Formats: sequence, C-alpha cells, structure tokens
Amino acid sequence: MAEQREHEGLVRGADGMVRCWWPGDDAAYQRYHDREWGRPVADETRLFEKICLEGFQAGLSWLTILRKRDAFRAAFAGFDVDLVADFDTADVERLLGDAGIVRHRGKIEAAINNAVRAKDLREEFGSLARFVWSYEPAPPDRPDRLTRAALMELSQTSASQALSQALKKRGWRFVGPTSMYAFIQSMGVVNDHLEGCAFRDGVEQQRSDFDRP
Repeated sequence: MAEQREHEGLVRGADGMVRCWWPGDDAAYQRYHDREWGRPVADETRLFEKICLEGFQAGLSWLTILRKRDAFRAAFAGFDVDLVADFDTADVERLLGDAGIVRHRGKIEAAINNAVRAKDLREEFGSLARFVWSYEPAPPDRPDRLTRAALMELSQTSASQALSQALKKRGWRFVGPTSMYAFIQSMGVVNDHLEGCAFRDGVEQQRSDFDRP
C-alpha cells in the first residue's frame, strides 16, 4: 500500500518511488507521470494530439482519456495534422460511432477544425512547437518552491491565458486557459513535478538540455 504524505502532495508507491500524489496507485497513470508528464516535447504530432485530448477531457478525468488514448490515435490517424485536417462529414459520423473514444460531436468537430488551424499556424510561425514554446513562462513568473499548495494555485496562469487567447483568435476551439495550462504542464513547457518527487530533477535536466524551437 502506498505511503501518503498528503500535506506535501507526495506518495511513496509500492515500488518505493516517491511521486506526486495525483497518479495514485494506478500503474498506467504512474507510468504516464514517470515517463511522459513534464518532459519537453517539440514534436508537432504529439503537441497536436495533446491539445486535442485536452479538449476531449473537458468534464472528464485525464485517466479516462489516457485509457482511451490508443483508441483515439487509431480513430484520428495518429493525430497527423495534415490527415486530420482532411477529415469530412463521413469521418465525423464514423467517429461518433466509435465506442473506443469520447463520442461528442462538438469535440470531434473541434479536433478537425483545430487541425486546419494548426496548418495555418505552421505557416505563420514555422511550426506548432515554435508557437507553443513562445509561451514558456519566465523563471520569475514561477513559484519559488513547487509545493502542492503552490500547484493548486496554478490551474491557469498568465501564460496559459495568453496561449488560450492566441489560439482562440486564430479559430481554435476547446482551448480554454485551464486546459492550456494542463497542456503546457504535460508537454514540459513548465516542470510541475513537486519538490520531493523522484522525477522532478530528471525532468528539469531534460528541460535544461532541451533545444527550444
């Protein structure tokens, strides 16, 4: 059984690793926390996928989406921007009939729309990654020490608000400031592993070594 240090937001799992509290005891969620969350990403497909999945998550838990991620990838052509941008009404109906994903017409249509907008943004900025990483907050805008209490104050920030506004201005949908903060957390634009988490220092080293687009 995990040893919890709730006041610190840390949990020691059955494997002896001290983690942020939110993956709990779920093995898939722990793997996501350990291997993906907060590690810097510049790949367009992964960035686009995560923006789409954040939209599908609205009103749901991330674990629900994580468990469906492979089905989403199969349904959305691996989240290849150019392929999804060419989806048509027949694809919308196909997706609405796919029990492996979240069957919400507005979110499905938003993902297709956002692929078209991502192509426009690629032309405007050179790459989706260059655009996203331009919203990396400066160190003075980050907490001096990332505790659970500090993290709870970061459901949205000036950076995520600005990113959300910029995307909405360009016609993107389901990209609210809270979703966009979760997006930049997961893609490593910030490192929100808590102080004391066994993975925080490794993520920070990757961010330090990362070549910003």
